[in-house]
Formats: sequence, C-alpha cells, structure tokens
Amino acid sequence: MSWSQEPQPETLIDINRLSELSYLTVTGGELRIGALTRHAQLLDSAAAARHFAILHDAELVIADPVVRNWGTVGGSLCQADPSEDLSAAFAALKATMVIAHAGGTRTVPARDFHTGPYETVVAPGEILTEIRITIRPGGGSAYEKVGRRAGDWPVGAAGSALWLSRGGPDGGGPEGDTIADAGIGLTAVGAPHFAAADAEDFLRGAPATEESFARAGELAAAACRPVSDQRGPADYKRHLARELTIRSLRRALARAGQPGGGAPGGAPRDVG
Repeated sequence: MSWSQEPQPETLIDINRLSELSYLTVTGGELRIGALTRHAQLLDSAAAARHFAILHDAELVIADPVVRNWGTVGGSLCQADPSEDLSAAFAALKATMVIAHAGGTRTVPARDFHTGPYETVVAPGEILTEIRITIRPGGGSAYEKVGRRAGDWPVGAAGSALWLSRGGPDGGGPEGDTIADAGIGLTAVGAPHFAAADAEDFLRGAPATEESFARAGELAAAACRPVSDQRGPADYKRHLARELTIRSLRRALARAGQPGGGAPGGAPRDVG
C-alpha cells in the first residue's frame, strides 16, 4: 500500500469486547502489554513508567485525551503508520510481538513487525495479542518528539534505551560508565524498521559520554531516508533525527543512574 492510499477493508470486526486482551503485567521478568490496552492505561501505568520511562514519554505526546482513552496500543501498531510514535519506542526497547492464529501463537521481533508503510507481518486469520519487553538491570530510556502542534503526528521523533556497565570513579552514577547495550528508535524520518542499527552498534561498548552520543546522532541521521512533505523538508527531518537522538540518549543516561530507570519526571527535559 502506498502512502497516499486509503485502506478499503472488505470486512470490519469490532474486537472491543475482548477484555482479556486489555492488561499490563510484569511476569517472568517481562513487561507484558495486551494489544487492546488503551493508550491512557499505558500512560497511567506505574509499572510501565518505572521500568520503561520511554513509554510514558511517548504516550504523553500521542494525540489528545479523547483519542488516548479509546485508541489501543495494538491498534496503533497494526495501523503501521510510518510516523507512529509507539513503533519507535518499541523498536528502541527491542520488544517482541505475540501474534495468535488458529494453531497457536508465534513471536516476532518489533523490528520485523512492519514490512512497509501501513503493512505488517500479521497475516489473514491472525491477530496481534501482546507486546513483551524484557526487564534488564542498569537501564534507562527516553523519547523526544517535535511536532507542528501538541498531539500531532511527529515531524521527527527519536527514542533511546541504554543499559550500562557500571564503571564510574565513585562506583555509582553514570559518569564514566560503559554502554553495554543500546536501542534507538526513530519515526517519521524514513528509518529502516524504525531503528538506527549502525548507531546502536557504535554505542555498544562505548563510553557513555556526550562525544559518543554526538557520533550516534550522526549515524542515526545518516541511516534515515526522510521525504519532504507538508510537515517539513527532508534536510530538516534529518537534522531532527540527529538532534533528537542525542537528546533522548542524554535523558536515558540520566535515568539509568536512578532505581528502576528513573521516573519519567525524574530527569530534566532539554529545551530548544
């Protein structure tokens, strides 16, 4: 389906009454999110905010309260809009999608879930039922977005997740730490699979410093293929990919120095 095409379904099925698909739980070392969980539920979830502040950040800038009260996490993912916020957040967190079919279930990495604009791997006779995110120690995450107005689709957005190997001179704090693993999600800027894989590879094993973040931002921007449209020119979107990657990495690092990854309001937001 091209970006300009409108969906023309032959059949519509209302699944709102499948209440068993609306939940947020921490089970077996994972945060598990039912596909029919409302955006407002995810935004209000203390467990989600405690372990993955990026989800709170992203939900806070998705649409408006009315949409968040009715819209679902799974619905947003399955719409597969190239500018969708949660797709970038789940890509950064390296989440896993659970898809059910008549014979059982199968799992797909978040980065393999979308096959193109408005297209996913969910086949006829299948349904997305759950999103799983592994909870790992030493982590912090954040999401940064620029839009034309509050709640609008992003002109560009970036989400980052960092997991640190402690190495600061005082045995605590993020200063001097090494990045054990990193995830960077991008949306609205033409990033393959909503991710910046080259930037992640560079960060893995690198010191958690501004210099490392600056280079990661350059690599993230280089991997993007933005297009000029009504939201802005391609060069500006590429600039946003670099700058927002740096900002989200900086906030993720600050949160990684706090218990549980830091509450969403626990680290200062960048201005400008």
